[in-house]
Amino acid sequence: MNKGELVDRVAETASVTKKQADTVLSAALEAIMEAVSKGDKVTLVGFGSFEPRNRQKREGRNPRTGEKMEIPATKVPAFSAGKLFKDKVSADE
Repeated sequence: MNKGELVDRVAETASVTKKQADTVLSAALEAIMEAVSKGDKVTLVGFGSFEPRNRQKREGRNPRTGEKMEIPATKVPAFSAGKLFKDKVSADE
């Protein structure tokens, strides 16, 4: 499912126009990205949580030459699914 299909589904479920659904979805995603980029954790009960995680520097290899190189430490976004989400996914097997 891509964003357009998600907007269609939200518009249908919430009985709003596609434009309204797109505006709300875009605003929600932007708010989550902004909060996580500032170092905050965003928790949506039942769905999951988004948070920044620090990745340590590590040694890697250049795929072309095979030579060793250092990959610098960085901050990356992470998502952890909530219990309700996990249960829903495992029930659909």
